[in-house]
Amino acid sequence: MQARAALAAALELGVPVTLESAPAAGGYAGPGWWLALIVAAQAEHPAADVIAVLDCGEEPGSALAALRAGVPRIRFTGAVETRARLAAIAAQLGAAVEGPAVEENVLDLLEARDPLALLRRFLARNQDGS
Repeated sequence: MQARAALAAALELGVPVTLESAPAAGGYAGPGWWLALIVAAQAEHPAADVIAVLDCGEEPGSALAALRAGVPRIRFTGAVETRARLAAIAAQLGAAVEGPAVEENVLDLLEARDPLALLRRFLARNQDGS
């Protein structure tokens, strides 16, 4: 699993890591899948410093469902006004809402043959500022 490899590499290097779902996964995969994935990865690597972000795309219903399910951090790329309302709801639940992703320092592991080796190189490079 890619999430497990990411946490293993981060823990090995002593760096924090942010896991991000695929775009709009909150709608087509749902919050239950995301929470189960994160719990499984953290169970294997409980000392890892991880932030997990479920992307809910432009769908406020997916974002609300994720917040109600207990997802602590979501991404919403819809209207700014709607994001502000979602952020207020999230704050009441102890959660957070992010806007559109910044594409720098992102590693997509979908096609990776050896995700752990790729992650080690990526995180080490980001750790030393290269």
